[in-house]
Amino acid sequence: MPPTILAAFFEFSRTAVSMSGAGLALLVIGLLAAKNDIAKARGPNKIVALTNLCFAIPLAAFGAEHLSGGKILMNAVPPYMPWRLFWVYFVGFALIAASLSIATKIQVRWSGLLFGIMMFLFVAMLHLPRAVASGDRISWTIVFREMSFGGGGWVLAGIARGGSHGPGRSLITVGRVLIAIAALFFGVQHFLHPLGLPGVPLEKQMPTWIHARAFIDYLTGTFLIVAGVFFLLARKTRIAATYLGAWIVLVVAVIYGPVLIGALADPTTAAKVEGLNYFADTLLFGGAILSLARTMTGSE
Repeated sequence: MPPTILAAFFEFSRTAVSMSGAGLALLVIGLLAAKNDIAKARGPNKIVALTNLCFAIPLAAFGAEHLSGGKILMNAVPPYMPWRLFWVYFVGFALIAASLSIATKIQVRWSGLLFGIMMFLFVAMLHLPRAVASGDRISWTIVFREMSFGGGGWVLAGIARGGSHGPGRSLITVGRVLIAIAALFFGVQHFLHPLGLPGVPLEKQMPTWIHARAFIDYLTGTFLIVAGVFFLLARKTRIAATYLGAWIVLVVAVIYGPVLIGALADPTTAAKVEGLNYFADTLLFGGAILSLARTMTGSE
């Protein structure tokens, strides 16, 4: 689709066009990079072969959001930080660089490591103080979400550094525990709030056109809790991560996809960006889970 037509579809929302364009570009790059892995994989392992793709697309979208909406995102930077707009743009370029690295599997040992460090800095400087001050579940969900993203980055870095039986073992172990804690927390939230969008349980509710909304949330919550226990105990991690990751990717395609289309059709930029962020957040969470399936073998 030519850029002018794409812009017309998004009603000239620069941020929405930038995020969508970056995500689509990484989709093409990631598919080209993963085509051999996908061709060789059999059964559920074809989903595992998409791990880096699921991780890279959201990073590109978030990076584009920082570069196109920097003056808005600048308000989220702590006031004690100098050159706040500079840091927004710096993070944007860093996210795009990390997305290209992870999609192409070039220097993931560094991009995954540095991305994880950046996520933990965000938690320490922004999200954890806000969660402690407010105490509300959404703030805590964001804390655990960002920690799982960082954990996924460290798992990918650990794989690039030799895997669970090499020098990357410590990174993988820390990442596994962080993803496990997030899965357990998210699973409980699905039972407490059974009409929200599944996967990463934030504020947005499932559309009423979706049948059996509560059942979908209860099922997702059960998958998350069971898999989280396996992750935490380092038992059957590969199979649990494969099937939970596949379920999250399916949810993204079947539920978040139509929600995103509806958001992009909304006349307001805020609705478009919200839809893109929900889609990208959940896809990235799926990528973090699938990263565990890429590194674990045997009974682990």
